[in-house]
Amino acid sequence: MNANPARAIATSTLWQIGSHVVTSALAIIMVKLVAVGLSKEMAGHYNTAYGYLQLFAILADFGLYSVAVREVSRAENRSRVLSVIFLLRLLTISLSLGGALSIAWLVPHWQGTPLPLSISIALFVPAFTLLAGVMRSAFQVTYRMHYVFIAEVAQRIVSVGLIGLLVFTGIRASADPTVLWLFLSTGSVGALVLLLLSFLFGHRLIPLRPHWDGALIRRVFAQAAPFGIAYLCIAVYRQFDITLIANLRPHDFDVQNAYYGFVLRILDVTYLLPTLLLNSALPELSRRDAQGRDTRKLLGYVLLTLLLLTTTIALFAALWPRPLIRLLTTEAYLATADHPGADTALRLLALPMVLNSLVTFSFYVLLTRGRWKPLVMTLGCGAIFSLVLNFLLIPQWGFVGATWTSNFVHVFLTIALLPQALRTMPVSLPRKELLQWILYSAFQAVLLWLLLPFVTSPLRTILGGAFIGLWLVVFLWFSGFRKALPF
Repeated sequence: MNANPARAIATSTLWQIGSHVVTSALAIIMVKLVAVGLSKEMAGHYNTAYGYLQLFAILADFGLYSVAVREVSRAENRSRVLSVIFLLRLLTISLSLGGALSIAWLVPHWQGTPLPLSISIALFVPAFTLLAGVMRSAFQVTYRMHYVFIAEVAQRIVSVGLIGLLVFTGIRASADPTVLWLFLSTGSVGALVLLLLSFLFGHRLIPLRPHWDGALIRRVFAQAAPFGIAYLCIAVYRQFDITLIANLRPHDFDVQNAYYGFVLRILDVTYLLPTLLLNSALPELSRRDAQGRDTRKLLGYVLLTLLLLTTTIALFAALWPRPLIRLLTTEAYLATADHPGADTALRLLALPMVLNSLVTFSFYVLLTRGRWKPLVMTLGCGAIFSLVLNFLLIPQWGFVGATWTSNFVHVFLTIALLPQALRTMPVSLPRKELLQWILYSAFQAVLLWLLLPFVTSPLRTILGGAFIGLWLVVFLWFSGFRKALPF
């Protein structure tokens, strides 16, 4: 471990954020290409396929990544532990994604649509990504996250490059299912590149030699179970709504998920940031906690950075939803007087962007201390709350009902979990730093509001965003707020 833990965590996080920024930019380009290349109906099938698989992918993960980071960081024989986790991952992938495939071909009102075959093609993306995630834990605990940067960026370049070639040939708003399946295939090819590079780099750090160790497998499985149940609950309230739309609104789910699905793919950018930061902090946090050392300042760094990152993005979503959707998709996805659009969903999901970071923070804190029972019970209540509200709201309101459900559930979870987390592991976060964050957020909101009348085209949106980004960096530097951050 680096002599300066905060600096090592910051460096690891910055590599992950760098990878996230680049891959997110490429993913946004892909969103644009899909919106241009496919009709609304085919785009809806594209989004539904990936949205449906997310629930099963999280079930297939079964919390093994979080356990891998913690257990491999503590183990004397890291190769042995990682090899056992690889075998477990193969088993969970086979069971979960195999079940997803079977269900997709059995749902009655999906028969005769492009959706079952779309899901079959898209299935390789979570399968290859989850296998690559086994080696990601090796990069995490050794603080060699630049390998993740290389592998993930290569994955996106391949996928975006292939789909870009298809659009370059002249494909526009295609309603041909064959084109849809070609678009989905590009993601599977990119995920295969991620898998191959991850194993190539990871084998040098922690060799993977799969072997059967019944006692260790049972122990790891038992430790992963709370994570797996918790992640399943999260998947239900965060990702299952797109599948519910596909079942509760069979007459127009493709158009509904065309609007909503693109926003969820954009939202994943924000939802992943807290996980990246907390995964970087987890090895050091676990070590300090196991040694009985003070973790308050480290947790304060983490919480402040989470608030900074997520509020920055959420304010853009709340105040510039229409310019952003125009930039990231096409005019066809904007709201009109007759119907809500993707910009409606983006604005309504701004608050969950911030609240999700607090829920994720609480999640990691409680599991670090082994407080999984109250965590799982609370998340389970959130999942049930989400299902009930979605069943009530989606049939009439479609994706708008799903966005309101997300707001209600995130408010409930934040109120229920954050106080528990702060009591379990107190945080050192001086009032001055909180006031600086509030001032930073207010400054950004004013800039966004003042520039809103001018961002009337994609080019102006890019220029306006760059201008605001520059001023926010200047503000951070001269306000002294940057001194409160670990990087």
